[in-house]
Amino acid sequence: MEPLTNWNKLWETLSENQSRAFAAKKQSQDDDFWKHKAKAFDKMVDQRWAKPDSSRDFLIKKLKDNPGSTLLDIGAGTGKWSVLVSPFASRVTALEPSPAMQAVLKEKIREQGVGNIDIVTGKWPEDDVERHDFILASHSMYGVTDFEAFVRKMCETADKACLLLLRVPFADSVMATAASRILGQPYDSPNFQIAYNILLGMDIFADVIMEADGSWPPWANDSFEEALDEIKNRLGLSEKSRHDAFLKDLLKANLNIKKGKYVWPAGNRAALVYWEV
Repeated sequence: MEPLTNWNKLWETLSENQSRAFAAKKQSQDDDFWKHKAKAFDKMVDQRWAKPDSSRDFLIKKLKDNPGSTLLDIGAGTGKWSVLVSPFASRVTALEPSPAMQAVLKEKIREQGVGNIDIVTGKWPEDDVERHDFILASHSMYGVTDFEAFVRKMCETADKACLLLLRVPFADSVMATAASRILGQPYDSPNFQIAYNILLGMDIFADVIMEADGSWPPWANDSFEEALDEIKNRLGLSEKSRHDAFLKDLLKANLNIKKGKYVWPAGNRAALVYWEV
């Protein structure tokens, strides 16, 4: 029989790999990764949110059905979710460690006159936050190596329900093909497939809503060399690797040149994972 995958260990390993990949892009060890990227990230989410989405509709309906509820937004980033749900919650706490991300959120709060969002500097699950009815973590768990501890603290802090937004990579994506060859399994980073198996192991039988409108916008690079550096960095490969020829052929076969950019095929969609406590 095939041995059972250790999903916790796989998440931990891929989370460490991703953190190293992000660290390689920092200008210095003390640099806020989002220092020069927060506004661009915010615009990217704007593009993704230009289409209707079932996960947003679901959360808004839950808050409407539970008037007066509070919500904790873990890793709130530039506050897309916090601002979205603020009209439907009595109070929203935006937990975010990045000063650059917080600055964008503060600007939105001023411009839109939102009065019920509290910004708290901190990380989950290290920092304690008071209890909230609903707890949301939207793509903010990937850098946490102990996903089970992340979820356990959500359960301990929520009075009504927990929600996770996670990326769902396609089985035939460029990254899945590369990871299968180089890492021996199709995942290059933490994702929904791994997380859901961990939840099942915790006896959490969560509901899942797949993003209604399909895949996320594709990645784009300014040059072929930049795309090659991107895939190698994500896979933890050195400057010169025995896999270089394979990766070059893979990218040449899949990337398209559009308006001077090297555009990847869409690689994932998103899933909302929901359970009551």
